[in-house]
Amino acid sequence: MKLPPIITDIIPQQWALVLEAYEKLVPGDCYLHWDELKMQPQPGGISHEVWWAALKLARSSRLHFIPFRDRRNQPFNFNIPDGLVELLHQLDHGRNERDIGPEDLNRFIASALFEEAIASARLAGATTHYAVAKEMLRTGRPPGERSEQMIVNLQLALERVRGLQDRELSPEIVLELHRCITEGTLDEPGAAGRLRRDGEESLLVDSAGAVQHEPPPAGELPLRMEQMCTFANGRTPKIFIHPVIRAVILHFWLAHDRPFLDGNGRTARTLFRWAMLRQAYPLFELLSISPVLLQAPAGYARAFLQTETDDNDLTYFILHQAMAIRTAVGALHGRAVRKTDEVREAKEKLRGFAELNPRQQALIAHALRKPDTRYVIAGHQRSQGVTHQTARDDLFDLSRRELLAVDREGRRYIFQVPADLTRRLQSTAGHRRTKPPAQGDELPTALL
Repeated sequence: MKLPPIITDIIPQQWALVLEAYEKLVPGDCYLHWDELKMQPQPGGISHEVWWAALKLARSSRLHFIPFRDRRNQPFNFNIPDGLVELLHQLDHGRNERDIGPEDLNRFIASALFEEAIASARLAGATTHYAVAKEMLRTGRPPGERSEQMIVNLQLALERVRGLQDRELSPEIVLELHRCITEGTLDEPGAAGRLRRDGEESLLVDSAGAVQHEPPPAGELPLRMEQMCTFANGRTPKIFIHPVIRAVILHFWLAHDRPFLDGNGRTARTLFRWAMLRQAYPLFELLSISPVLLQAPAGYARAFLQTETDDNDLTYFILHQAMAIRTAVGALHGRAVRKTDEVREAKEKLRGFAELNPRQQALIAHALRKPDTRYVIAGHQRSQGVTHQTARDDLFDLSRRELLAVDREGRRYIFQVPADLTRRLQSTAGHRRTKPPAQGDELPTALL
């Protein structure tokens, strides 16, 4: 094994100091990059260089190498710090525990797809306001500009991923997902669903125009894509790599190679989701990781940079993503508790309407919090993950019970919250039966 230059350069002048202070210099509770370590107070008069040498020595003895190399043909590697082992154990222990009842599952999955699509698009530069984007996805309104198209595309791609989790990854699937993600959003429309070509650059530059990352040349991309898919499918290397770590590396791999003119980050995040579902972590149907990354995009970018500036050590990126997963799991549990409380409160007010199904109860809970919301059949269908007919029956039943007011807007039905909804919930009287309109009076589902 070739030692990093920082270690060989310090031998033999200060090697005794490294050995004497080894345990003190190699803490197990953090994984510092040189840029972070050099800002720390010096321990016992030992130089930062000696400290760094001790850390690099400890890490080099536990490195795992993978068949992934940079444009200079240098291999990528990673460590598994103790804190990461604990998180992986927690994820494995709860991989099938979703703390959400079966009646709420489709609704939570639909919400997770909405959140992931919006945040991933915003990480890529989409400027659509969150509330506008959520309304568009919920109602099925066609996108009106590029940012909205980015969001709609991602939602479609994420839904497609759910159907691909039983298939092995192939270059064709990666290209299919990229095409779905970028259709109608690129300056060069023909670049959707194809690899970069010779002469097409995909450099990452900072705000000052300095190049932060130069990906491999276009001529290497077909082979690299094949190697990435082989790795994603678990065939390389011939050692066990924890499924979460493999999924995170897949995310980094595509983002590093930047095989497309645009849409690399969105495609990488989508592949991560595929990998987690493929490796039997159904919890990830309910998790939205991109909202966590969006809260601190500089940290997300720094995790990439730290890996590439420290001998291709992927541990920095793996730890960053692990913390994002932990935060997302906490947010999901918090949301589940809030939603349960909201529905419980709504049920208290719905005592006279005990026969309402959980979808209707959830909608009334939402209506009580946001009485200005306008509900449509297609929106209820998407939000609840049910068929058009089921959504239609839910809404017209609420209208019959006078818990929603129905009106027409063109050929579409609009359901609005009555101003006195709370009063109506306090009484079971006055449930007029109104005949739902015939199916033919509505727009086809695809147009809603």
